[in-house]
Amino acid sequence: MREVTAEKSRGSRLLKIALLCLVVYFAYILISQQMAIGEKRQQLASLQQEIYVQELSNNELRHDIESNTGGDEHLESVARSELDYAKSGERVFVNIAGE
Repeated sequence: MREVTAEKSRGSRLLKIALLCLVVYFAYILISQQMAIGEKRQQLASLQQEIYVQELSNNELRHDIESNTGGDEHLESVARSELDYAKSGERVFVNIAGE
């Protein structure tokens, strides 16, 4: 009888140790997943902020385009001054003296 009881208590101890290891493992997995979710939420918030800023910039540019009464004239002046464009067949003179 003692042998049977000793084997049962040994098996019971192994089971308790195995369950404890399993619980610790699941706790570790749960905590690491929660940390990963938190990081992803921070990234999402950052990206949403960037989208918001870009949408504000886009709306401002749309407003500038719509408010310009000259339309084509304004676009032409921007193309000439900032992008160095010229009309086809037009001669552009560049001062190489730097003055």
